[in-house]
Amino acid sequence: MKFNTKAIHAGQQPEETSGAVMPPVFHTSTYAQESPNIHKGYDYARVGNPTRTALEKLIAGLENADECACFSSGVAAIDAILKTLKPGDHVISTNDLYGGTYRLFTQVFEPYGIDFSFVDMTRTEEVESAVTSNTRLIWIETPTNPLLRIIDIEAVSKIAHKAGALSMVDNTFASPYLQRPLDLGADAVMHSTTKYLGGHSDAIGGAVASSDKDLMEKLRFQVKTTGAVPGPMDCYLILRGIKTLHVRVQRSVENAKEIAEYLSGHPDVDLLYYPGLKTHPQHELAARQMNDFGAMVSFTLKDDSMDAANSFMSKTRIFTLAESLGGVESLISHPASMTHGSIPKEVREKAGLMDSLIRLSVGIEDSEDLIGDLEQAF
Repeated sequence: MKFNTKAIHAGQQPEETSGAVMPPVFHTSTYAQESPNIHKGYDYARVGNPTRTALEKLIAGLENADECACFSSGVAAIDAILKTLKPGDHVISTNDLYGGTYRLFTQVFEPYGIDFSFVDMTRTEEVESAVTSNTRLIWIETPTNPLLRIIDIEAVSKIAHKAGALSMVDNTFASPYLQRPLDLGADAVMHSTTKYLGGHSDAIGGAVASSDKDLMEKLRFQVKTTGAVPGPMDCYLILRGIKTLHVRVQRSVENAKEIAEYLSGHPDVDLLYYPGLKTHPQHELAARQMNDFGAMVSFTLKDDSMDAANSFMSKTRIFTLAESLGGVESLISHPASMTHGSIPKEVREKAGLMDSLIRLSVGIEDSEDLIGDLEQAF
């Protein structure tokens, strides 16, 4: 089954009692049992819900995984992964990382004795040098947020496996339509389903997909024990969103390419980050491990002051100034004060994330209107 067909049919069957094509929203907290522990597969809604099960099967199918576990948010999914570790374990991650992930790593898990190393993961030799005898997890984010660096999933996964560690990929920026990390050797893939999978800025969720049975058993234990689960309505909305994932992302990518070309020739633009441009340092790697280059674009202005960036962002009319990404509408954001505000300034700037950086999440509007909006903002 090819991807576009999978996006609609993977793991999906008409509902048994009515034949409904879309899974119903099962608003229930508990389920009737014939006798103690004899039931129809569900006993309590924190542990499982049929709407959630349908979503998990669909995401697993898209990522070519045996299983998927869904959570109440992307960071809840990361939290569950980190809780499979123990004090003294070591994690390697990229120095260009989503601010919420960095905050979770350094402010929640570091005090509990988990050690973290943040390196330039575009240089595999730096990853290899960071490995210790206690390394248990290598956390890959590619494309990175917000500098859109590309990390070699296959090469880094081999380093992880040689060290006896797991390799996990945050695939949120790409979506399974553009990149399937398990096919490249990763052990697990994580999504903020809030973003491209849901696609309509109306639901919050997270997911981890893997064929590692031991890992999935640990994650399901976390679901049952800590209860960071998505509600059935959120699951339904994300399910509905996934059915148009391929057409939405393809349109967004086409728009992003046009916008990147426009920005690359603009006299007021200084640095431009888009892996689809041949000038991008990892362009060839992106072309090799992704089906296309994504719909995120970041750039700085020649006037690199915070005031200039704020002035520009306040003038757009179609690009909405807001957090998040991956919806049908185009968004503009300021990573240093929004998505990455929890990362200390010196750490951000050392990784290349300057205060003047602007990030675009390109939606599915007409590209001429989007470019016109940017032009009037300039």
